[in-house]
Amino acid sequence: MTEHPIHWETHGTSRVPFAVYTDEDRHKKELERFFYKSHWSYVGLEAEVPNPGDFKRTVVGERSVIMTRATDGQIHVVENVCAHRGMQFCRERHGHKKEFVCPYHQWSYTLKGDLQGVPFRRGVRQDGKVNGGMPADFDPKDHGLTALKVATRGGVVFASFDPAVESLEDFMGPTILKYFDRLFNGRKLVVLGYNRQRIPGNWKLMQENIKDPYHPGLLHTWFVTFGLWRADNKSELRMDAHHRHAAMISTRGSAGQATGQASQVTQVSSFKESMQLHDASFLDIVPEGWWQMGEQMPTAVMMTLFPSVIFQQQVNSVSTRHIQPDGHGAFDFVWTHFGFEDDTPEMTERRLRQSNLFGPAGFVSADDGEVIEFSQQAFETKPEHRMLVELGGRDVGETDHMVTETLIRGMYEYWRKVMEA
Repeated sequence: MTEHPIHWETHGTSRVPFAVYTDEDRHKKELERFFYKSHWSYVGLEAEVPNPGDFKRTVVGERSVIMTRATDGQIHVVENVCAHRGMQFCRERHGHKKEFVCPYHQWSYTLKGDLQGVPFRRGVRQDGKVNGGMPADFDPKDHGLTALKVATRGGVVFASFDPAVESLEDFMGPTILKYFDRLFNGRKLVVLGYNRQRIPGNWKLMQENIKDPYHPGLLHTWFVTFGLWRADNKSELRMDAHHRHAAMISTRGSAGQATGQASQVTQVSSFKESMQLHDASFLDIVPEGWWQMGEQMPTAVMMTLFPSVIFQQQVNSVSTRHIQPDGHGAFDFVWTHFGFEDDTPEMTERRLRQSNLFGPAGFVSADDGEVIEFSQQAFETKPEHRMLVELGGRDVGETDHMVTETLIRGMYEYWRKVMEA
């Protein structure tokens, strides 16, 4: 690797060099240290593979993997790389199979990844003798697909290439686990649909975006206009002990449509107090029992589990957002919208309707993809510069307000610890 050293203006992380987003060798180092070692990555929901034989192709970092439900009913995750010549043999995104067969040379594998068939393994009989074949000591048990370590909780599936990775619960830590279990509380999940988009920006920028409570009421004026996310909502910012994971918690005021203090309104240049929806059903918000946390009923909880996933509750819309890096300057972003098996038809319709606020063409989230793209363009042209994340101070800590960039500083505190070790 020819990674160039990074110059940080301070000992802390309140001024993040553009170079952390622009170096290909540093990106490869991130993949090794954050995606392939010592970390759990999100791969999907158990509800995506409900029956034995079902599979889903996805990624961990930039490596293609397959989540399967085997004949024993257990979930497995294997690398999509044939043990013979290394071909990515599975091309379908979802499906149902009794086995996996590589089309190149027809090597076949069980849904657990065990090698079960090798054509001409014992050669071919020709002119009274056997020609070719694998060596006599060839053992199929030694040539299965690479199997990842798997952990499931609340219907969510995680995998790791590192067999020595800590438990999923320890990886999340008690603070984040509390919010994870609030959303994934044991009820059976039902997949409602997907959105996919390619964003031309560094993958970390999406982790930052969901750790940034400063921008939603400024960039996403839809949020402010209709009262879903406001800087003056009752709110909390929480982190795990390493400051890598975070939760932004906001409780919508009872007023609904924004009628807040003038100081909040006048700072939003495109705010229109008189704006109305043609379809008021988008704001048909019904509180759910599982929202309750102590005396609070948060209407929005955005969890970032570093490095690979965001878990979203925005009023009645719930989804996972999978970050899939593709080089230092792009990533795929996959949204999985879901509900619960015991939802009424009306609640399912409500979740689907509210999901239109999000995704690549959502009333809100379309903005995020654009600002990430424009940021990356600037980083590439001026890699010696840095950005300022000093709102709320320069330290790292949890807060009970949204006017801070502490979660971003916390993430880069962890990033520096791992990457510069």
